[in-house]
Amino acid sequence: MVMGGDFRQVLLVVRRGTRAQIMDSSLRMSPLWASVIRFQLNINMRAVNDPWFSDFLLRVGDGKEETLDDSFIRIPDNMSITYTDKPNSVDTLIDAIFPSLQSNDADSKFIISRAILSTKNESVDGINSKFIERFSSEQKVNYRFDEAEDDKNNLYPMEYLNLLNVSGVPPHYLRLKSGCPIILLRNIDPSNGLCNGTRLICRAFQQNVVDVEIVVGQHAGKRVFLPRIPLCPSDDWMFPFKLKRKQFTIQVSFSMTINKAQGQTIPNVGVYLPESVFSHGQLYVALSRGISRVNTKILVKPEIFFDNDGIYTSNVVYKEVLCD
Repeated sequence: MVMGGDFRQVLLVVRRGTRAQIMDSSLRMSPLWASVIRFQLNINMRAVNDPWFSDFLLRVGDGKEETLDDSFIRIPDNMSITYTDKPNSVDTLIDAIFPSLQSNDADSKFIISRAILSTKNESVDGINSKFIERFSSEQKVNYRFDEAEDDKNNLYPMEYLNLLNVSGVPPHYLRLKSGCPIILLRNIDPSNGLCNGTRLICRAFQQNVVDVEIVVGQHAGKRVFLPRIPLCPSDDWMFPFKLKRKQFTIQVSFSMTINKAQGQTIPNVGVYLPESVFSHGQLYVALSRGISRVNTKILVKPEIFFDNDGIYTSNVVYKEVLCD
């Protein structure tokens, strides 16, 4: 049996699961396999041509970076942005990762080589809204169509259904602009590069289709049309009815959640942490999307103030899964 993977990354999601349940759902590494994975990762990271950065990432992923108060690690000064207040601090991060956006908004290579990562959809949506406002091109607003399939008595009006937010489902109010980056939320046609997580550029839009260009992978440069499709969220346990939504299966991706960015390589990456990471490997995943300390910037809203100088944030590592 041939195995591969990086156990420093985010583990399998167990809904409302305890640490023990998450551990039980994950395949633990033997010490030998851990050393093989670590050797391979060391080679790959040093190909980034920044040995200090790769060593720092490995210490974060292994939970070996020096900590205060059990879990708080210091963010390197040359990678951190000082937090003042939310609007100004976020604007500073945006300007650091997307310098001169308005003069480069037609440059696909510039747009797709940058992203800002955060912990929750709420933060991501707020940052994407800021970008859409700054982006100078034609805009189209797309609304989704919701229905409760088994609601025979019309107990749930459309207005109520539109307010419901479900993870992994496009927003009710989807604002797109020509040239903006988007990301697929479903597997549509994997053989032609249309997979969950594929990054695209919006080229044009019509009433019921969006014209997009694939910008990563072996299918980069291919133009395709994405239709609205019906979606039935898997989180049926949340509601006393079966929710059905019809919308484009895409989301603006100037900013993404850390979990959604897993597996991506982003030459210029910003990390926005309005609160600490909450699961194993999240901080490691966020930092390791980048390729160097020079092009990686981190904005942390401080939770605890230490006597020591510097900016600190929590790092969650389940050392049991690494079996050192």
